[in-house]
Amino acid sequence: MYIKKSHLPAFSLATILSLSTLFASAAETGVTAGQVVSALEGTFGVHAGERRNHIKGSCAAGEFIGAPVARDYTRSALFSGKPLPVIARFSLAGGNPKVPDTAKSARGMALEFRLPDGKLQHMTMLNTPMFGAATPQTFFDDIVSKKPDPVTGKPDPEKIKAFRASHPDSLPQADYLDKNNPPVSWANSSYFGIHTFKFVNQANKTTLVRWRFVPQDGEKRLSDDELKSSPPNFLEQRLIDRVKQGSIRWDMILTIGAPGDPENNPTLSWPSNRKEVKIGTLTIASVTSQKGAECERINFDPLVMADGIEPTNDPILLFRSPAYAISFGKRLSGK
Repeated sequence: MYIKKSHLPAFSLATILSLSTLFASAAETGVTAGQVVSALEGTFGVHAGERRNHIKGSCAAGEFIGAPVARDYTRSALFSGKPLPVIARFSLAGGNPKVPDTAKSARGMALEFRLPDGKLQHMTMLNTPMFGAATPQTFFDDIVSKKPDPVTGKPDPEKIKAFRASHPDSLPQADYLDKNNPPVSWANSSYFGIHTFKFVNQANKTTLVRWRFVPQDGEKRLSDDELKSSPPNFLEQRLIDRVKQGSIRWDMILTIGAPGDPENNPTLSWPSNRKEVKIGTLTIASVTSQKGAECERINFDPLVMADGIEPTNDPILLFRSPAYAISFGKRLSGK
């Protein structure tokens, strides 16, 4: 099968070196990427040619203009000050293609930035400030706990309760989702990078950072009444209608880490008083259903990084790449 060059990974040297730890890290956790993908299939079913996670989504396209102030921290071409093409995908967590848009689960925004000379930068984010697992084992156990009971056809609440009781690293995200209703639109949500990354500037100085994209339309959540009365599928059409009124924009906000801040645990938040800098603006100018659209064919591997941005040793971040690769391979083969 022919794959466009733009859909192939373009790793920096630092990322390639980090990849050497991927499978060793997976082995240490006691769960493999293949087992996680199989668990997703066991819980949500196999939908041939589709993603195993974040299966329901919409495609979008636009541009990103990075602010030169970011070059104090990184030499990435992402922050040249020039417009860069972006392919985006908005999605709901899980492998159920019929999950209602009112589900109290995480929402995703994945971005592929098209840099000069055919290079790429991926950012794969969630609308929660933290992830729901500190290790791949916790993520695996979470998926298994949600497998539908063959009698009721629904997850067993007691199994989910037992999972949370035995996996305290899952609680911060679960608590956040419980206390915060889903957004009224993809355009009215912030999206967080979840992990800690390394920015490296021209002087080879490394700065630990986290980032998020904040909507210029403002954050708006469904009310409890709207949560009960909204139709199961409204997010895509609402985003299409919104972009007809004009482009949608998010500010990219960089948070600068300090000594002692959690570096390799995406379930732990940083103190709220950390320095923050606006380092760019994302503009979405078109939206479409994902079937047959460009984002459908992209594997939004978060370790696709260009020079100037590097991964930390976060076990979840490193584990995502081989898991995405297995799922992507199945999609390409039509499985």
